[in-house]
Amino acid sequence: MGKRSGRFSTAQHFINKQLLDAARRYQTVVRLKGGDPMLFGRAHEEIEFLVGKGIPVKITPGITAALAAAADLGISLTRRGKARSVAFVTPRVGEGTAESSWVRAALAADTVAIYMGADELPEIAARLIVAGKSMATPVVVVENASMPDMDLTYGTLARLPQWESRGGPALVLIGDVYGEAAAEALRRRPLQASQSA
Repeated sequence: MGKRSGRFSTAQHFINKQLLDAARRYQTVVRLKGGDPMLFGRAHEEIEFLVGKGIPVKITPGITAALAAAADLGISLTRRGKARSVAFVTPRVGEGTAESSWVRAALAADTVAIYMGADELPEIAARLIVAGKSMATPVVVVENASMPDMDLTYGTLARLPQWESRGGPALVLIGDVYGEAAAEALRRRPLQASQSA
């Protein structure tokens, strides 16, 4: 049941109906989601719908992209002496919902993981900089986290709008914990600090 970044995706009400139809037909139905279903995964809409129809639901946790990326990078989201707080945010809002307060959360945290923002990088960088985040703040964009074709692009908040997608889902990680890795990547490849894993 596709939800692919930048591509046509299945409407949520249709996914809910498919889940209900399958649950009425089969004894056990698995709804597999990438990452962890309880973080930016619309899980609540599906759970509420199914429970409302008398279908029992059990959630099995997954690994969210920020934790998978941290493991791939070998860089802790909360490195001692550099970061004591983390915010998982998204600038994306659903149709008919209120504006997100993601900027306030991002400014309050030492390390920030921005989900579903690859199409809004110029605006993300501008909003953070206008709100007081330093243009020199280290950034790493992780595309296809935890996958064999993972791609990393290091830089700074000022350079974030220049990032070009290779087509996979992307996570933006921002914070001083990435300073050493970003500086090293920029020294090696000053024009395009990209490193394929």
